[in-house]
Amino acid sequence: MPLVRISLRRGKPASHIAAIRNAIYQAMTESFNVPQNDRFILVHQHEADEFDYDPNYLDIARSDDLVIIQIACNNTRTVEQKQAFYRRTAELLSGSPGLRPQDVFINLLETAKENWSFGNGIAQYA
Repeated sequence: MPLVRISLRRGKPASHIAAIRNAIYQAMTESFNVPQNDRFILVHQHEADEFDYDPNYLDIARSDDLVIIQIACNNTRTVEQKQAFYRRTAELLSGSPGLRPQDVFINLLETAKENWSFGNGIAQYA
């Protein structure tokens, strides 16, 4: 049930964006045990003046290919699962579409299960 938001600079081809979506979903299924078809991913593209980041924060050399991934998910994953997810996501994105690991920024927003409604006005996990 993760809700994924991907932010990046405008101008990448559809195949690049699809590779990012697919890699994140694969990493979630492998590291977070997300079930098949539990795929809710939004992509936000920004003009250069709308995408502000520090190119060297924490001594990580970022480029304009930076992708910011924010995931709202249940607060049930262990630190080890989260670390495995971060690693696997960076690995997969390095392979396709060829992002540098330094350009993969991930933030998890954890919430209780009852805070989700997938439709029909029902809290399916409550």
